[in-house]
Amino acid sequence: MQLVVGRIGRAHGIKGEVTVEVRTDEPELRLGPGAVLATEPASAGPLTIETGRVHSGRLLLRFEGVRDRTGAEALRNILLIAEIDPEELPEDPEEFYDHQLMDLDVVLADGTEIGRITEISHLPSQDLFIVERPDGSEVMIPFVGEIVTEIDLEEQRAVIDPPPGLIDDRAEIASGRDDESAEGDAAGRDDVRGKDDERGKDDD
Repeated sequence: MQLVVGRIGRAHGIKGEVTVEVRTDEPELRLGPGAVLATEPASAGPLTIETGRVHSGRLLLRFEGVRDRTGAEALRNILLIAEIDPEELPEDPEEFYDHQLMDLDVVLADGTEIGRITEISHLPSQDLFIVERPDGSEVMIPFVGEIVTEIDLEEQRAVIDPPPGLIDDRAEIASGRDDESAEGDAAGRDDVRGKDDERGKDDD
C-alpha cells in the first residue's frame, strides 16, 4: 500500500536541500537517509533521500543527484510516497495511518451519525478530518484528543465530542430562542420565531 508521507516545499540554500511538509507520524522511519520514495507525479521519481536534518523546526532533505538550488526548485510541490505493508501498524497505539481512518463513520457519544471521513488534511498545527455529512455537505473536525475521544477500528467509527458551533449552529439557535421567548411570551409568537430563525440558519 502506498501512503503520502511528505510534500516537497521550497529550496533551502544552494546545495540542493529542500524543505518538506511532513505527512507522517514516523518521519524518522519514512523520511530517513536511504529511503527510496515514489512520487506524484510519478515522472519525478523515484527519489532516494541522501541526507536529512531539522532546521528551525522544519525538515530539510537532500536527494541523491540533486546538487544545486535549480534542481531543488524543480522538485517543489512533489508528493513523496512510501510503500508500506497494509497490515503494519504504528508503534504508538494512539497513532494511526491515514488509510486506517479513511471511511470511518463519525458519531457522537450517543450514537448520532455525523458523517464519514473522506479525507485527512495534514496542517502544520494539527490534522483535520474532512467529514462528508449525509446531506453531502462537509465539516472539518480537528484530530485532537479533546474532540476525537475514541477511534474504534473494529467498529469502524470515530467518536467525537465537538464544542458548540463546530458541527452546526444549534447552540446559537437555542440561544436565540431563549432570548426571543422572553419577548415572545406576551405576543405568543416565540414558537413561530424560533422556526423562522432555524430556517434562516439552514439557508445560510
